[in-house]
Amino acid sequence: MLRRSSPLAAFVATGLTLIVPLPAVPAHASTGSGAYVPGSAGLGDPYFPQAGNGGYDVGHYTIRLRFTPKTRHLGATTTITATATENLSRFDLDFSGPKIGKVEVNGERASYARKGQELVVTPRHGLPSGKTFTVEVSYAGRPKAIKDRALGVTGWIDTKDGAVVLAEPDGARSWFPVNDNPRDKATYTFEITAPEGLTVLANGEPKNSGVAGPRGGYRTSTWEMRRPMAPYLAMVAIGKFKVTQGVVDGMPNITAYDPSLAKEFKHLHGTTAKAITWESKIFGDYPFSSTGGIADRLGVYYALETQGRPVYDAGMADEPTIVHELAHQWFGDSVGLRSWKDIWLNEGFASYAEWLYQEQHGGPSAEKTFAEHYKHKAGSAFWKLKTGDPGRSGMFDWNAIYVRGAMTVHALRRKIGDETFFTLLRTWTKENRHSTVTTGDLIALAERLSGQNLDDLFDAWLYKAAKPKL
Repeated sequence: MLRRSSPLAAFVATGLTLIVPLPAVPAHASTGSGAYVPGSAGLGDPYFPQAGNGGYDVGHYTIRLRFTPKTRHLGATTTITATATENLSRFDLDFSGPKIGKVEVNGERASYARKGQELVVTPRHGLPSGKTFTVEVSYAGRPKAIKDRALGVTGWIDTKDGAVVLAEPDGARSWFPVNDNPRDKATYTFEITAPEGLTVLANGEPKNSGVAGPRGGYRTSTWEMRRPMAPYLAMVAIGKFKVTQGVVDGMPNITAYDPSLAKEFKHLHGTTAKAITWESKIFGDYPFSSTGGIADRLGVYYALETQGRPVYDAGMADEPTIVHELAHQWFGDSVGLRSWKDIWLNEGFASYAEWLYQEQHGGPSAEKTFAEHYKHKAGSAFWKLKTGDPGRSGMFDWNAIYVRGAMTVHALRRKIGDETFFTLLRTWTKENRHSTVTTGDLIALAERLSGQNLDDLFDAWLYKAAKPKL
């Protein structure tokens, strides 16, 4: 993600509690294999303790939705295929979206309750550990974006002619029921029905392009993301777009922009191809099977690395921003976070990709850029937050996360030398492909490749709110 500052109106969230009982057989253990217990509400992330849920692991989401831009009405069914990791008597999903019509587990109606962002589901029968089960949730109404004073606007965002989804860090729950934690990656199928004349885009590749005959003036488009994806990276874009399709490094490059942004984003397709080709040489094989980008007038003041196809708000069209969001495909999307306090792993490496790109394309060296930022005086606001644990409200702080995150990467490069450093970049993305990591994992790899003890370096740059000594 790359942000610009913006004012945000005051926002007050209200909770909704809805309990729908069923005359069902209580969930219970029918054998002596162990007691059946509720899955936890939340996975204990220090910044978002209620995000995500315990007791199961999601394998795949199928999201079928019909959107009417004129009324902003969404009618949808999300089907989740998951595996129980303990004997479950009930489980939670994260969902702040429209009114629910019904919930089914393994094809049978299930009881459910809505408590804030939690959707608590009680199936007719207990779900045994190790067994796969399906959850189908049908819902309809007008989805609303999530507005946070510190983190901005995320989730389902209405546009002039449609809608776009941008969900970092926890906006996925605004438009589909989900295990909304970055550690639970899954594959996705999107079946999106929208009025004829509008374009539909999503993560992954199109299974069809809405070319089937219209039904009542609507067309259905299907997109598939076949690589594991964190929920906050799931994206749908509906609207009037100018779409360009091509090939880069043997894979589809699909870009699109609102026609009113033609002057600003006419270079998006070419710059995307150029950046992907360069980054693949520096960071290793591109981790997904297509690339691209989408630009629209969103009013959110940021761009986001939605998996495989980043989204750019108006005003976010410069080459460094495109390099940044595409670098996230390696750092943040494929190699994902296990905890939001390690957000610097995403933004620090993506920001450093900008420095490297400038260094290798006629701009200032990364060392010069580092030196300019290091001039900030000790005790100044520039050094006031801990890069490795900035707190929830500071997780997108420009100085602490983006600039000092990149400075941490450069300090590591200076310490271990270029040969080991560039080997580390490729090893990190290869060994952790489509998985999740912590800062400790990076330190361990850097020490293994360099043969050095790097605790003092990382402690100074990440865990002290003070200017490190060189």
